[in-house]
Amino acid sequence: MFLGEFSCLVAFYLLQCRAARHPDASVDPQQPFNPLLFLPPALCDMTGTSIMYVALNMTSASSFQMLRGAVIIFTGLFSVAFLGRRLVLSQWLGILATIAGLVVVGLADLLSKHDGQHKLSEVITGDLLIIMAQIIVSIQMVLEEKFVYKHNVHPLRAVGTEGLFGFVILSLLLVPMYYIPAGSFSGNPRGALEDALDAFCQVGRQPLIALALLGNIGSIAFFNFAGISVTKELSATTRMVLDSLRTIVIWALSLALGWETFHPLQILGFLILLMGTALYNGLHRPLLTCLSRGQSPAEEGERERLLDASRTAINDAS
Repeated sequence: MFLGEFSCLVAFYLLQCRAARHPDASVDPQQPFNPLLFLPPALCDMTGTSIMYVALNMTSASSFQMLRGAVIIFTGLFSVAFLGRRLVLSQWLGILATIAGLVVVGLADLLSKHDGQHKLSEVITGDLLIIMAQIIVSIQMVLEEKFVYKHNVHPLRAVGTEGLFGFVILSLLLVPMYYIPAGSFSGNPRGALEDALDAFCQVGRQPLIALALLGNIGSIAFFNFAGISVTKELSATTRMVLDSLRTIVIWALSLALGWETFHPLQILGFLILLMGTALYNGLHRPLLTCLSRGQSPAEEGERERLLDASRTAINDAS
């Protein structure tokens, strides 16, 4: 993941070289800033992602993606606390609707039939870990928004700097993880927390794994660049709203491939989550505008006459 993010830094310096050769290139001048500012977001990214992938082994992919919608709640609250943003009534209603949707999705997990791979206790633990990870991810989003706005950092440079920190830190952590026993929690023959040598052997023997890793690196590089571009141009919460729309794709694919069973409560939970994200992002305003424009000509004419009469009365009084 961090290797994909780090590749954005290479792309940034390639653009810088192109801008130096062609002054008319559309690259904004960069303000000097301390790269260590992006160390806290990188640590949040590393911690939150690690917790989420541990939780993904305990629950279904669709529930994993739906519960990630909780990040809208914490991102909105932290934006108020640390960025001084004021939320309007519709955004608070969106947060409440998101909470209700999360409750329905969690209830669907409790009531659904679990196979031998996922026990009920594991599903509950996984769901709680996912929500816990969203708190960390929301801190990352708010920190990125604060630093990107303040220092006008190019999105490629911001993502690449985080990727560099994360890649170096996790590469160093692989050494102690190789010697830490993990018992049944481990998935490698040695029973260690992480066996990088065994991973490289698997990649060498199975070219399909290498192809999947390369695809993952490319998709993560593009996804994070697009995400932080949205953060720079709009806001951190808008980025999370757009990110939550992946849910329906993952859910439909899981059902189509038979990886999980259908539960009606998941539809209700997803619709409530979708309503919450729509309210938070102000998507209800165009609908209200269309409804107001749908008034009959007689009602519109009566409204104009009343307004004209009130304006005349005010002018006469003055």
